[in-house]
Amino acid sequence: MAPSCRILDKTIVNLETELSAARTRQESFLTGSPASEEPRSSEFVGRRKYFMVIGINTAFSSRKRRDSIRRTWMPQGEKRRKLEEEKGIIIRFVIGHSAISGGIVDRAIEAEERKHGDFMRLDHVEGYLELSGKTKTYIATAVSLWDADFYVKVDDDVHVNIATLGKILSKHVSKPRVYIGCMKSGPVLSDKDVRYYEPEHWKFGDAGNKYFRHATGQLYAISKDLATYISINRHVLHKYINEDVSLGSWFIGLDVEHIDDRRLCCGTPPDCEWKAQAGNTCAASFDWKCSGICNSVENIWEVHNRCGESEKSLWISSF
Repeated sequence: MAPSCRILDKTIVNLETELSAARTRQESFLTGSPASEEPRSSEFVGRRKYFMVIGINTAFSSRKRRDSIRRTWMPQGEKRRKLEEEKGIIIRFVIGHSAISGGIVDRAIEAEERKHGDFMRLDHVEGYLELSGKTKTYIATAVSLWDADFYVKVDDDVHVNIATLGKILSKHVSKPRVYIGCMKSGPVLSDKDVRYYEPEHWKFGDAGNKYFRHATGQLYAISKDLATYISINRHVLHKYINEDVSLGSWFIGLDVEHIDDRRLCCGTPPDCEWKAQAGNTCAASFDWKCSGICNSVENIWEVHNRCGESEKSLWISSF
């Protein structure tokens, strides 16, 4: 066979291979089944089953916030390992890498990880305007690492009562597609000079319109099926500038049950303290005006002291 014919044959074979792969990806998208590089349901067979994965969204500059959480509501060392083994609860700080991978801030996180072992590193470039992309990557990464009933995202300036959160989620464990949080519907802001400006405001109709109902971004939980859906379709899910809006938009058109539970967005003392005294312990507490606990490094201990559940409650709870 002439060399030119062999080259042509090889080209045809390569094109046929690429066409076959493209068809597979298209069928995967149309049917909702994962492509070969995505997590398959069969891959969960034989894996340890967990109750929930809690990803704490954090930044390079937030070392003091992380330490304040370690000193309050996040179990450390052997207790954290016991939490994973006995309760099926995974807790990790979630962070990507800097624009210059391997730089000073990345090395600082690596040193912190060697000391505490409580990070989930993402293939994602950190940046405030990239939170929607970070959320997609976090969920996809968590699904690939742990087979859990629920995947939770919480900010690193929020106080969490883990047992109370677990009790709330356990009531919905039999439901396949649930989206749990404090649901809201704020105005779509078209003024470039205001906080939470929405560059794509025109998509939401005329001026003065509100967003569709979605969970506030300080803490929310989604069931395994929804997390898997995001993982499979993450390359085609649109990102709005506001992360909580993005997440809510990904579920529009899906058969999803929205659960509005106000115990996931209590205020700091005296609000959460009064509720705890009344027997209605909060799962999450923060200050709305600060979108988290104001000066959380200094104030989270007071929230924990006045509104935190007893350590015993976590170990005696069944989820």
